[in-house]
Amino acid sequence: MQDLTRGSISTHLLSMAIPLAAGMIFQTLYYFVDLYFVAQLGDAAIAGVSAAGNATFIVFALTQTLGVGAVALIAQAAGRKDQREASLIFNQALGLALLLGLATLVACYTLSVPYMHTVTSNAQTTHEGALYLYWFGPGLALQFALIVMGSALRGSGVVKPTMIVQVATLLLNALLAPIFIAGWGTGHPLNVAGAGLASSVAIAVGVVMQFWYFRRLERYVVFHAEQCWPRLSVWKRLLKVGLPVGGEFALIFVYNGITYWAIRSFGPAAQAGFGVGSRVMQGVFVPALALAFAAAPIAGQNFGARNAKRVRETFRRTAFMTTLAMISLTALCQWNAELLVGPFSSDAEVVRIGGLFLHLISWNFVAQGLIFSCSNLFQGLGNTLPSIASSATRLVTYALPVVWLSMQPYFQMQYIWYWSICTTALQALTSLLLLQQQFRTRLAPLEIVPAPDIVQAA
Repeated sequence: MQDLTRGSISTHLLSMAIPLAAGMIFQTLYYFVDLYFVAQLGDAAIAGVSAAGNATFIVFALTQTLGVGAVALIAQAAGRKDQREASLIFNQALGLALLLGLATLVACYTLSVPYMHTVTSNAQTTHEGALYLYWFGPGLALQFALIVMGSALRGSGVVKPTMIVQVATLLLNALLAPIFIAGWGTGHPLNVAGAGLASSVAIAVGVVMQFWYFRRLERYVVFHAEQCWPRLSVWKRLLKVGLPVGGEFALIFVYNGITYWAIRSFGPAAQAGFGVGSRVMQGVFVPALALAFAAAPIAGQNFGARNAKRVRETFRRTAFMTTLAMISLTALCQWNAELLVGPFSSDAEVVRIGGLFLHLISWNFVAQGLIFSCSNLFQGLGNTLPSIASSATRLVTYALPVVWLSMQPYFQMQYIWYWSICTTALQALTSLLLLQQQFRTRLAPLEIVPAPDIVQAA
């Protein structure tokens, strides 16, 4: 456990963000490896895998529900120096992860085809996307345990073991992807099924590695099998913090689903370009995301220690650093967005659409960085309802206009990206206002100091 209630906040942010960023970069490369080999299979394959990847936001929503709940509650327990409570929360989250993992596996094998039918009108794209989800299903199910273990460590201020596991799983996935997808060395290519299988095997190995760390090396949040049995009171606390964040990811699923639906008439190349551009955007977000993710345990531990001043300072430093990072990333996308998309498709139309998407959407990067910062401060404060309220404003202001625009005879794809810039700016403003309101209600009581005469009388 690392005590984040003392020392320089900027130092804590950077010392945690660097390994977090390294792990996230490797996690992003994890998807890019699959994307590179899938792109060799044609537009239908890349569009199918990209659309299927949007469905994984539902799983990520559920994993983040557990992960954020674990980070917030364990960080606050660590701030209070309550090790027993931190371990109990970890084990309860792990038990819930096993249950949700089984439910995810069932959903992948029953709902993949109906989902693909809703987001694409191309039969081959539907087939490829559903096939990918069938083989990626076990990996998605195992994500729950992997996320909970990583979140427990992050809540206690430890991030390097998770980074090591992420690097190892990437290297394994990079090794298996060409073997399973293209049939290197075997002569039996599995195509998109191989992409899902390679990811599932790599994630399974990652779970084993992370669990070994907890059994052998971890001394603060400790695994106890008997503590995994359901305790509804603890589940309620985890879900109270985590569900709004899970809801945010579910809204991203709806947001992307509406976008795929709106551009479906432009064909597989358009959906593939949007899919590749979205993945590249996720990759370039890594520096800002890492800084924001580091803020949650810092704010959580200091909130648990009742140090309101350091909580406020955590937000100021995080917002400043993420803004600088996002300005640099915006400049990169404005310089040559197609250069970032080119390695993942040889189709000129896919590259053109993906580049256009990145070139335009990069104007909302700074606003997105502020949203990330606010969201992680909400997590540290243990109240994530404002975060989903902010996301809901964006969905409402985005969805109806985009649906209406897509039905107009003059509709062009770039109109969606222009409108997205406006709605993201509105969401950032909403998040900032809601965070200030949370500071007034949750931090103000911690800043009240008893008058000297009252203290002496006591």
